[in-house]
Amino acid sequence: MRFLIPYLTFLLITNGIYSDKSNIKTWNTLTVQKVPIMDSLVAIELGRHLFYDPILSRDSSISCSTCHQQQLAFTDGLKTSIGIKQQRVSRNSPTLVNFENQPLFLLDGVNPSLQAQTLVPIQEHKEFDFHILLVVERLKNSAFYTLLSKKAYGIEPNEYIYAHSIATFEKTFVSNKSPFDQYRQGDKNALSESQKRGMNIFTQKLYCTKCHFGNNFTNYSLTNNGLYEAYADSGRMRLTELEQDRAIFKTPTLRNIGVTAPYMHNGSLPTLQEVIEHYATGGKNHKHKSEIIQPFTLTPKEKTDLINFLHSLTDQTFISNPDFSNPF
Repeated sequence: MRFLIPYLTFLLITNGIYSDKSNIKTWNTLTVQKVPIMDSLVAIELGRHLFYDPILSRDSSISCSTCHQQQLAFTDGLKTSIGIKQQRVSRNSPTLVNFENQPLFLLDGVNPSLQAQTLVPIQEHKEFDFHILLVVERLKNSAFYTLLSKKAYGIEPNEYIYAHSIATFEKTFVSNKSPFDQYRQGDKNALSESQKRGMNIFTQKLYCTKCHFGNNFTNYSLTNNGLYEAYADSGRMRLTELEQDRAIFKTPTLRNIGVTAPYMHNGSLPTLQEVIEHYATGGKNHKHKSEIIQPFTLTPKEKTDLINFLHSLTDQTFISNPDFSNPF
């Protein structure tokens, strides 16, 4: 059975946060043998070390965890992330959480695979600025990574093992112990009265749940939320080159939203208050703005209640779980 590394063609157009379509011309299809896993716990541990190891970047200065910090629900607190040699990328770092049923990855949804996503930052000149084959050579030259690879997969590191092990680690990023989760599971004291009122505003008074619903508070739709009349970022159009996809982005999860500021694809809204104000105006008149987004009015108290409810989606056990922490 053959495994096609899916950062081919369209996946090379973007990084998790970033890139341009010129990169598509610089990469060839990589086909490697799929390797059966022998020890899933060791594979997770291998992925955990790789996630935190700057060995993946050209000058060994940054790692996945540079832009995805656990205490911030695997974001970085910046408007747009900073990669190798202090180069700033063009998009906000997305949270990493509850990957099991996610159909699309990257902020414009161009990537259908978590394994592919682990490969994307490597070739990005403003991120790791490296090459997967050179990363693999480094791993092969490491007695530690060779040992873990052989324990987990029975062979020395290769491209598949790199991608699969990091994805396997990231799939353990499950967040389901927030106050809201506890309330939903029967603990009626898990939410304050303000949060309960905010929940009613979120689910009943406003249109929030037309896009943000289910366990992950997202329908994973590709849409425009009227942030600008003219966008500097072309969004999903980078992949499709279709005008209908201009400024189209994936609807994000609201899990742990209280610790993932700033917000929007470019980090342009610093606070939840400003996010609510944006939607209350009905957004800017972009030709692709979703019809769902309409102006609304909330009192100051209702805005406070809504924000308090959103904070109830923060899972403190998730952002402090030692199983997700830096092993070095």
